[in-house]
Amino acid sequence: MKKIITVLLVAALLLTCFAGCGGDNSGKLKVGIIQYMSHPSLDNCYNGVVKALEESGLDIDIDRQTGSANAAESDCVSFAKNMVSAGYDLIIGIATPAAKAAFATTDNTDIPVIFCAVSDPVAAELVKDMEAPGYNCTGTSDVLDLDAQVEMIKAFQPEVKKIGVLYTSSEENSLTNLANFKKVCGKLGIEVIDKSVQNASDIPAAAEDLASRVECINNFTDNNVVNNLPVLLNAAEKYNIPVYGSEIEQLKSGCLASVSIDYVALGRTTGEMAVEVLKGASAEGMAVKTIKDATTVYNPDALTKLKMTLPDSLKDAEQVK
Repeated sequence: MKKIITVLLVAALLLTCFAGCGGDNSGKLKVGIIQYMSHPSLDNCYNGVVKALEESGLDIDIDRQTGSANAAESDCVSFAKNMVSAGYDLIIGIATPAAKAAFATTDNTDIPVIFCAVSDPVAAELVKDMEAPGYNCTGTSDVLDLDAQVEMIKAFQPEVKKIGVLYTSSEENSLTNLANFKKVCGKLGIEVIDKSVQNASDIPAAAEDLASRVECINNFTDNNVVNNLPVLLNAAEKYNIPVYGSEIEQLKSGCLASVSIDYVALGRTTGEMAVEVLKGASAEGMAVKTIKDATTVYNPDALTKLKMTLPDSLKDAEQVK
């Protein structure tokens, strides 16, 4: 009888060991990436994140989820809930709404959140302070160099007095950028005429109205507007005014020029921060990072179309290919 009991105990232990070798205990790290929506700027962020994760040497299983054009915010919340339920090791949120969904859903868990391309993480309440986040959440900010942007606009249009801005009222990054843009322009005697929209269906009428009242339009990294950039460009073309972008992908779509940061590099930095956290670093004490180097780029086709010339001060600017 003792031998039978011993055999049964050994068998039970073996079954337990084998059971522990499958499923979520395979040793792979599960990283969820929530991308607010798919457009070239955010796709570049994602590509940079993945490069860093793949080069880390860690065994990582990446799950990318992207919001739909018409329900991106609610999609992001659903993605985050699924990732938390599945016990992911870390969640990366690309763009402010995706980051906020991940942050709110991971509350009362030990799952860290790393955000990418959030212009004002303090205003979004993702961190308490840029240097000391204070929560299990940190990441990268795509803060725009608006002084350099306005200087570039004035190089193209020295007498400009009215600049238009189309923005989404629910996007915190746009609200922050708009406030800062008005401060910069105000010092130079330039009036900023802004028009808010709530969703994609509002853009055609708003773009038409805005284009009729200004000498040019400056576009931020507003996801809703970027995702519908052709509509804005068409309205501007009707009134023969330029649209200035905030990064290089917008120029490829038809914007005239931009002081542009590298979104692939921003994504890579985000991914590197995620790797540090996966290796044991604390997100709570990891300062938010920014990409400070910006490049002035212009679209020669847009320049020709608008019958404008490249200013002498921008002769060294990079051409969009």
